[in-house]
Amino acid sequence: MARALYRYALALTRPLTLNGERLTQREGLLVNIDGQWGEIAPLPGFSCETLAQAEAEALAYLAAFERGEVPTPQLASVQFGLGCARRAWPERLPQSPAPYPLLQGTPAHLMIEIEVRLKAWRTAPPERLKLKVARYPINEELALIKRISERLPTTRLILDANGGFTREQARRFCAGLPPGQIDYLEEPCAALTDTQAVAEATGVPFALDETLSRQRPWQAHPQLAALVIKPTLVGSLAACQALVERARALGLRVVVSSSFESELCLGLLSRLASEWAPNEPPGLDTAGWFSERLTDKHGAVMTERCRCLYRSPAA
Repeated sequence: MARALYRYALALTRPLTLNGERLTQREGLLVNIDGQWGEIAPLPGFSCETLAQAEAEALAYLAAFERGEVPTPQLASVQFGLGCARRAWPERLPQSPAPYPLLQGTPAHLMIEIEVRLKAWRTAPPERLKLKVARYPINEELALIKRISERLPTTRLILDANGGFTREQARRFCAGLPPGQIDYLEEPCAALTDTQAVAEATGVPFALDETLSRQRPWQAHPQLAALVIKPTLVGSLAACQALVERARALGLRVVVSSSFESELCLGLLSRLASEWAPNEPPGLDTAGWFSERLTDKHGAVMTERCRCLYRSPAA
């Protein structure tokens, strides 16, 4: 069996701030098992493990595999990457809807970006649009949301706070939102009890994201609209599948979302979205943050752009 592990670093088109950490490049690992790829890319600021820890566990896994052992990875990003590299993928999958656009940046910058994007959306505005919030003054973010809702009146807005509001801030924020145009608000508060209280007080539906990746307990709620599953952060494909099945049982929507991985992983996530949530636009609009690629026009990985960390004798 041929196995290999590579490390990559991709430059970003502009700095990316994630939970207080500023990135100018995205680093990760690519694992290949018998010609099938997976990506291991802990997300700074959100993953529990570092890239160094993930690399050490991936190398230990491959070395153990060489000895005929089948170890169980413990780190979420390693579980996901190795799971993809070893998965028996369905031969045919339905075509899922196009990913919804993601807007992230200062309100002033996004005011300009919206006007630019409107030229492309003039004849076909997006059904949904996602905006990161709880990063700048509430009045500035609400002004931006009002502008977007006025310019795109038929577009449903997904707002993602990453737990950045207090309960009172979230209530004030929700009170200023355009009625009827908000699809849902992802994790407005760090504590689920606060999030639920805000939803009950304001009527704004919410979705779970960090609660899932941090494996915190959660339960059905009248205003819980969706589960946003980020496999790199959740971990094993079995754990992701269990969330999908629980969502279906509760009548919740499932949104497969990226964690700023490379275009190779976006392709894998798109396949998972087609399988797990074929009617739901996935949250995979992150490729535009990269100024470099790991795959050529045929989809083949350009390993010469990576640093080889491990190659089995049969590779």
